[in-house]
Amino acid sequence: MKDKLFNTNDNLASTILRIALGSIVLIHGSTKLGDGFAPFEQFITGYLELPALAAYATVFIETASSLMLILGVAARVNAIAMFVLFIGMIVSVHGQIGFMMNWSGQYDAGMEGYEYHLLVLAICGGLIVLGGGRFSADHYIQKYREDKMTKANNWP
Repeated sequence: MKDKLFNTNDNLASTILRIALGSIVLIHGSTKLGDGFAPFEQFITGYLELPALAAYATVFIETASSLMLILGVAARVNAIAMFVLFIGMIVSVHGQIGFMMNWSGQYDAGMEGYEYHLLVLAICGGLIVLGGGRFSADHYIQKYREDKMTKANNWP
């Protein structure tokens, strides 16, 4: 099971998707850090009536998982975490708004449709299937393990 979670291939497309997704969601999540966290926590606990842990988990996944995706560390695991988070966003808030973003401004700030979320889900799905790709920590760890096994098998 561990091998399936951390193995990857030499795919450059995975690298591009991983870095793009990680960068965009990191910026999105970093706006909630510092002074921006209190209003976000209030939104989660007040409007959504979810425990404060949901706010902390959201910010953790949007920042720490994004950084790990950019680096390609446990890319599949982080893509799964992000996939689950964005499903939760659609179910709890954005699905009620509809598909389109809030172009006309008829909803409050942050109340957008789920079109962006579907793109994130699609990218996460690709990363879950393909792994982190070339230039990921997972790729280098895998190569190191393969080289170590090759040397061990070739030992006289």
